[in-house]
Amino acid sequence: MSKNYLLDVNALIALFEPTHEHYAKAQEWFNSTGDALWGVCPFTEAGLVRVTTNPNVPSGQRSIEEVDLLLADIATHPRYRYWPISESWSTITAPFADRIFGHQQVTDAFLLGLAIKRDGILVTFDKGLVFLAGTEFRKNIQLLE
Repeated sequence: MSKNYLLDVNALIALFEPTHEHYAKAQEWFNSTGDALWGVCPFTEAGLVRVTTNPNVPSGQRSIEEVDLLLADIATHPRYRYWPISESWSTITAPFADRIFGHQQVTDAFLLGLAIKRDGILVTFDKGLVFLAGTEFRKNIQLLE
């Protein structure tokens, strides 16, 4: 069975922003995934829009229309799959709720929970997600270093 990857916001931006400091690492990971499926969810889409339309980003601000076109282009990739969300916060984070300690983990916890629920792998540059996953769900994290 092929692996199914969910891209964290930082991995999504690094993969499609050539001026990003981790662009080469993200491309290396992506090119090594073979026939694996990958995708985004509403949180990662919104994160991409939020970060790349910010006028203070080092690589230069994009318009919302430009980001919409990028998302539409990404969705045409043959291995792309959209990850819709229909579960509640409490349901999706229940398996590791005892490791959530603060407001800065809210989005990370939801993305990890979504990956766990769908037996997928969350791709990220965020080392803190390894702790959040714990040993039980370490298989659901792909840390790019």
